[in-house]
Parts: sequence; C-alpha cells; structure tokens
Amino acid sequence: MEETKKSTTTENEYLLEVNNLVKWFPIKAGFFKRTVAHVKAVDGVSFKIKRRQTMGLVGESGCGKSTCGRTILRLQDKTAGSVIFDGQDIFALSKEELRQMRPRMQIVFQDPYSSLSPRLPIGEIIGEAVREHGIVPAGEFDDYISRVMDVCGLPEYYKERYPHEFSGGQRQRICIARALALAPEFIVCDEPVSALDVSIQAQIINLLRDLQKEFGLTYLFISHDLSVVEHISDTVGVMYLGNLVEYAPTDELFANPKHPYTEALFSAIPVPDPDFKMNRIILEGSIPSPANPPAGCKFHTRCRKCMEICKHVAPTFKELSPDHFCACHLYNTAEENAAANSEMQKALAAIEAAKKPSSKD
Repeated sequence: MEETKKSTTTENEYLLEVNNLVKWFPIKAGFFKRTVAHVKAVDGVSFKIKRRQTMGLVGESGCGKSTCGRTILRLQDKTAGSVIFDGQDIFALSKEELRQMRPRMQIVFQDPYSSLSPRLPIGEIIGEAVREHGIVPAGEFDDYISRVMDVCGLPEYYKERYPHEFSGGQRQRICIARALALAPEFIVCDEPVSALDVSIQAQIINLLRDLQKEFGLTYLFISHDLSVVEHISDTVGVMYLGNLVEYAPTDELFANPKHPYTEALFSAIPVPDPDFKMNRIILEGSIPSPANPPAGCKFHTRCRKCMEICKHVAPTFKELSPDHFCACHLYNTAEENAAANSEMQKALAAIEAAKKPSSKD
C-alpha cells in the first residue's frame, strides 16, 4: 500500500490544534420549540497532538469525549472555538475544500455492528470512498483494496462476504481498513475496542500501533479504559463534564496525577496482584447534568478536596510543570488565590442581590 499522503504545506510539529472548542446542543420546549437551555457537551477544550503520536482522551460516559472527536472532524458544527489541522482552520473551509480534506481525516466508530452497511459486501464497504475520492486509478482499484485488507489482517476472499458473516473483531478490522484505504494522516478512534472481548482488544490495539508505525498515522484515541489508554497513548487528556481537567505525557500523568478526578479514576484501575490493596477513591453521587452544570469547578459536587472557592470560581487550565496541565484551585499561586477570592466575593454579592426581591414578599 502507498505511503500516507504528505501535506503540501510546511510541516508543523503539531498536526492538530484544538483551541477553546465549544459544542452546545439546544434544548427546545413549548409549542414553538423555542430554545430554553443548552446541553454543554463540550465546553472549552484545548489541546495539541504532534505528528505520528497518539493522544488518549478519557473520562466517564457522558463527559463529551465522542462529541469532541466528531466536532473536530466537522461531522457536526461547532458552537465556538477553532480546530487547526495541518495549519488550516477546518471550520473555515468551503464545502469543496472540506471534501478535498476529508480523506486525510478519518474515524473508526465504537460499534462495529452498526457502522457497517449490511447490504454491501466487504470489498465495496472498504472501496466505496476510495472510488468516490479517486484515491487510485480504476485499473488499480481491486489490487489496492486487496493490499489494504492484507495490511489489516483480512484475507482477500472476504471481499465478497457481508458484515453479518463476521465476528466483532473482524468487523472492527474492516472498519479500520475502510479508514486506512483513504491514506489518512489523522484518525479519531472513538472507543474502538469497548464492544470487543478482552483478548480481541489486544489484537486491535496492536494492529493500530503497527499501522501507526508503518504509515506515520496520528491518533486521537477516545476511551474510558485507562489500561488501554496507558498502553497506546503518548499523551493523555482527562475530561469531566465537557472540560479538560488534566493533560500530560502518559508516563507523567500515570506516575503523578494532579487533579482529584484523575486520582479517583486511576484508583479504580484493576491491579493483577491479589495481595495488593488499592487505596480506592469512591466518587460520591453521579455526574451532574451537562444541561445544568454546577457553578465554579464542575467537579466540586463530588470532590473530597473541595474548598469554598471551588463552589463559585472555575479554575484556570494552566501548566504546572513542563507539558503537564491541570485545572484545580489546589495549585493556585498567592496572586491567583487573591484574584479568585475577589471573583468569589463578586459571585456571592450577585447571589445576595438576586435574593433581595424575594425577601420583601
């Protein structure tokens, strides 16, 4: 199979830059379906991914991981922010420019059962977009699809078969082959192994790593399985209720987690030693609604280290050590504490002012 297409622009260290990305979904009510609120699925996320590296994105179900990945690919419109792919703003592209960009940015979906058309044979599923984008000449099409299938561990005779004839692991290989066939540079892996058996998960993870080495791919690997993320990722971002609360190189994050939410997640990782007693941190309550998130730090309602300031002022996402970012008031400097306290007093004054009219009744 041909090498991955290279960018025609001057190569930058970072292939993808996400800046303050916001994606809200409107909540409509009433006869006229007016917008009464918003589900804040992604609420100001920023990160960068270097070329030929993997960033893991972890967090509880419903925290906005998949929405973030799909918005980055412009599968849905943003509310605010920007996504810079190889120096180009994805949301500034025209319809035709976006179509030209599409082969370079692909996605592998979570469910291999529902992401494949049951009416098409495997060869056509993998080759449909290849033909549409003119990746190879018509005379080379069949051999090209065979090579892509071979790289993904799929025998050539699978071409004439249909998705219902395959197991979950084989279907996910087909999904990976479909993405790889367009010679992409960047792939969003949206929980690609969560629907598979553990033994099959390892095979798919190893396949993704081998493909990355061979074709120089860059991944955004979305998952809630921290053991898998630790194995495949170069950097890791931790999301909570639409926000990135911590981001660092994988080794640094697992050795020295800073945010209380990250510590709680890591304490739940199973350890293959029956005599080892993990100091488990139990999070109280459930994740709040993204339609009505708490004021201040969104995690304060479940945090065992919560301070009064956390209830009123959102912490800033800042660099604590080289390449290790965290959003938590525990690491405020004296100046930051003074500014946050001033902001808290204003918030408390606003709350008191809002109560006054009702006290006259």
